[in-house]
Amino acid sequence: MITVAALGVLCALAWFYLLKGAGLGAVADDMAGMDMTGMASGGAEAHPQAWSAGFWALSAGMWWTMMVAMMVPSAAPTILLYGQVQRRALAQGQSAELAPIGVFAAGYLLVWLGFSLLAVLAQWFLQRNGLISPSGMASQSRWLSASVLIGAGLYQLSPFQNACLSHCRSPAAFLSRHWQAGPWGALRLGVLHGAYCVGCCWMLMALLFVGGVMNLAWVAALTLLIMAQKLLPGGQWVGRVCGVALLAWGVAVIFRA
Repeated sequence: MITVAALGVLCALAWFYLLKGAGLGAVADDMAGMDMTGMASGGAEAHPQAWSAGFWALSAGMWWTMMVAMMVPSAAPTILLYGQVQRRALAQGQSAELAPIGVFAAGYLLVWLGFSLLAVLAQWFLQRNGLISPSGMASQSRWLSASVLIGAGLYQLSPFQNACLSHCRSPAAFLSRHWQAGPWGALRLGVLHGAYCVGCCWMLMALLFVGGVMNLAWVAALTLLIMAQKLLPGGQWVGRVCGVALLAWGVAVIFRA
């Protein structure tokens, strides 16, 4: 119950920070002029934020917070199962081989921190070249939107994505196959689980540049999609249907008048 409460508070704080603009001064109203292909429906952005050292740090923090908000709910079953294994081992007197649940979770979140740093670099590149809007961070290019949508659709249908998703959907098999004792083992185990989750979902995260990084309705929709494909009994088919839909959407964007 303590772990469940801690994960719930962590997610709630992450979503609250995003709702307050993540320190970037961006709110939901910034997205009012964007359609769901991510292209601006009304004039150019005014007063774009300069990329100072502070803005780099805030952007990295925003991305990491968003990854926490989006990924912790679907990672919760594995984290809770790790805790169950830990309690059983403690009951059998194997405390020397264990580490706190927080160590495993920290390894998982560190991987998403690394992903967040790469996402900030992508954001800087796209914004510098005028491909995304400065405030909402949504695509202003039909070709960027179409490329990301089609790329995400193809990746959803790829064997590599399916392999990573299978690891994420089977916490018991993952822990039994990759279990390592001690604190460093727990940290490495968390990192490995995070790596599989990145492998499963990184192209879905790229869709944030289509609908808008600060479009929280879009963020929530992607969160639900990630949870569905990881947690529902037919989750793998959810991912495949999503892939086909994304392909169709990307083609439609190309030929949109």
